[in-house]
Amino acid sequence: MSKFIRLARNIFSSPALLPHPFKHLRFAPQPPLTAANYFHSVSVVVPNTETQQTNSTNSAKSPSTQFQLRVRKKAQSRRNSAFTNTNNNTAVELAFNSVVKIFTVSCSPNYLLPWQNKSQRESMGSGFVILGRKILTNAHVVADHSFVLVRKHGSPNKYRAQVKAVGHECDLALLIVDSDEFWDGMIPLEFGDIPFLQQAVAVVGYPQGGDTISVTKGVVSRVEPTQYVHGASQLMAIQIDAAINPGNSGGPAIMGKRVAGVAFQNLSGAENIGYIIPVPVIKHFISGVEENGKYIGFCSLGLSCQTTENVHLRNHFGMQPGMTGVLVNKINPLSDAYKVLKKDDIILSFDGVPIANDGTVPFRNRERITFDHLVSMKKLNEKAVVRVLRDSQEIELSITLQPIQPLVPVHQFDKLPSYYIFAGLVFVPLTQPYLHEYGEDWYNASPRRLCERALRELPKKENQQLVILSQVLMDDINAGYERLADLQVLKVNGTEIDNLEHLRELVENCNTDSLHFDLDDNRVIVLNCEAAKIATSRILKRHRIPSSMSADLINAQNNSQLAVPSSC
Repeated sequence: MSKFIRLARNIFSSPALLPHPFKHLRFAPQPPLTAANYFHSVSVVVPNTETQQTNSTNSAKSPSTQFQLRVRKKAQSRRNSAFTNTNNNTAVELAFNSVVKIFTVSCSPNYLLPWQNKSQRESMGSGFVILGRKILTNAHVVADHSFVLVRKHGSPNKYRAQVKAVGHECDLALLIVDSDEFWDGMIPLEFGDIPFLQQAVAVVGYPQGGDTISVTKGVVSRVEPTQYVHGASQLMAIQIDAAINPGNSGGPAIMGKRVAGVAFQNLSGAENIGYIIPVPVIKHFISGVEENGKYIGFCSLGLSCQTTENVHLRNHFGMQPGMTGVLVNKINPLSDAYKVLKKDDIILSFDGVPIANDGTVPFRNRERITFDHLVSMKKLNEKAVVRVLRDSQEIELSITLQPIQPLVPVHQFDKLPSYYIFAGLVFVPLTQPYLHEYGEDWYNASPRRLCERALRELPKKENQQLVILSQVLMDDINAGYERLADLQVLKVNGTEIDNLEHLRELVENCNTDSLHFDLDDNRVIVLNCEAAKIATSRILKRHRIPSSMSADLINAQNNSQLAVPSSC
């Protein structure tokens, strides 16, 4: 199984929709074969027309002919070397006035003890200046940040930076620096297009192994949707054979004098396979921030689809010869597609682009890409026209596209986890970062039932959460319940709960003598309501916990109290 690694962040696991063991690379691969060297090697072995004519008339080369060949080879070598040096000089000259080194101090929350943070740590990455006096970098370079500094090339000074916007799904972030001194002499880089296969790129940044700027060369080997390790999303990425190491994250991949992408991850267990975020994804992120004032996300249809490559499957659903498309299996109830599409619909085309039986659409010259790319490039609330085969009839439907959040969040960067403690019972919403606390092999080590629900279950209503009892802080009030951990809470006093805030309201508004919790696996917890309220403060003091609930629940509680009109 292919293994991806995150760059520049020393993490133990990364959120993902499916389990994946990520490992860090700690070696420096050999310099890759550049485009210039590749063509040079070809040009040496291909004789010219004059040489072919000479060889056809003479069985052996004359001394003068051999001398002419050597001269031509040396001249070609010098031209190729000059071409390579020109490209390198262009990349370096741009980097000197644009690429910066980023120093981040971050502090991640502890999901097993949600009222605490883990130890503070320092990391480094790269970034580059773009129009509007902004710095573009990777989201994982500044994730869970508490302090960010930047340093430009040739300067001993570090400048304080503020994070303006972060898109964890696309692994991009925008920084701003208020100091006018920092911007003196800085030149913004311009974006280019998606490079074609075998086009040369230069990755510029500050990788591990030194403190100064570094330039590595490579060629484009593949363009296709790839799983972004940091945000566990599937977006377009460019595969290159340039060496990308920890610290390169956020640095530009330059093609000529323009940016072709942003370095962000590479493939472990392989020689010199790195990935850069392409320009369309970058522009979608930046334009979304500019239009909405904050990062919104990438749109989704909210569908689970199946390929129709099997002829019997196509015949069963009435697909005629020459007709292609994908089969709809599941639809997210929170998506607009839930109101328009039905299970077992065959999606034939998206915005007029035909979808093949394997779920791909045409892309550039004789290349193909999954149709999800067309969906992800749509703007917020933009409409799309899909042609559908339903009950052997073709119909056209319009769907409004929006970002769709899963029932169980894949990541929780830059925010504190929610929790609620009552009588020593610690309630938290289920998230994938919570499951990641079980270690690198969290998919097998975490509770199987919770893991399956986190990966596959869909929400039924807005703001729905799966609330679990994560642990029991021992006390006389809860003796005998200490083993009832990692179970989903279904009901409180017979009322089915929607989320953690709803559970808090039901508990604190309880007007009966006993409080009854229905848990998963038919487990039950019963407490005396008044005794439990008294025990809560005692338990919090014993475990040095500052509050019985997280800040978001406190704010929700205050807002609900303000919303209730006071009596005269």
